[in-house]
Amino acid sequence: MPITILIRGGGDLASGVAVRLHRAGLHVIITELPQPLAVRRAVSFSETVYEGAWKVEEVASRLASADQLQVVLEAGEIPVLVDPNANVLGNAIVTNPQTTIVVDARLTKQMPEPLPIQPLLHIGLGPGFTAPTDCHAVIETQRGHDLGRVIWNGSASAHSGQPEGDPRRVLRAPAGGVITARKQIGDHCEEGEVVAVIGEQHSVISPFRGVLRGIIHDGLNVAEGLKIGDVDARNRREYCFTVSDKALAIGGSVMEVLLASPEIRNKLWDCL
Repeated sequence: MPITILIRGGGDLASGVAVRLHRAGLHVIITELPQPLAVRRAVSFSETVYEGAWKVEEVASRLASADQLQVVLEAGEIPVLVDPNANVLGNAIVTNPQTTIVVDARLTKQMPEPLPIQPLLHIGLGPGFTAPTDCHAVIETQRGHDLGRVIWNGSASAHSGQPEGDPRRVLRAPAGGVITARKQIGDHCEEGEVVAVIGEQHSVISPFRGVLRGIIHDGLNVAEGLKIGDVDARNRREYCFTVSDKALAIGGSVMEVLLASPEIRNKLWDCL
């Protein structure tokens, strides 16, 4: 059985990892929530849950069930499963502790729950993980000097509670209710312009001039304070549709972990 890399979460950072590993010729599977809340949907494989199929920089994904994984992989696509608890790991026909690698890219910033199996390798992205206690390696996700650093003993930087860069760029729901977008990803926004409406009563306003880098899926019922969008002051539309520098860096770090152990390295290349 070839090595399988299961990525938990299909947001933009997880998708950047998936793109790099897929391009390297590895078998990648993604598990997601029934209603993903990714903001940078244009570059997130989580959008596959809503659309049935999706592409990130020409890398294709397809919504699949556990018994369809092999067919999708053989077609050169990334299977996306609605499986928030990673129950597929308990399916001996699909996954095997000797050939399964787990990358937890959900960025919950909390201590992870135990997995159904002990995988060959378990990699945690960002705060909440401590190596080697609850995973084999942690990757720093906070921008700065240590972004992408592999931690074999210890934890990533604690969550600051603040967004990176200008905090105004993050759009949050002013109240609970169903979101209706007034702008699409890649659209130009002027300061004070309405980007979305919550419950037809509460407007979400662009904080400055820029481009709408991301917004969660239309029609979702959101809670007050939830991150629902992101405005980019660089005002470069093309940036909305390509994997970010941060996601690419973290993808390279995951590859470093995969290649660090000769035993795992040999298994990876044997399966290609």
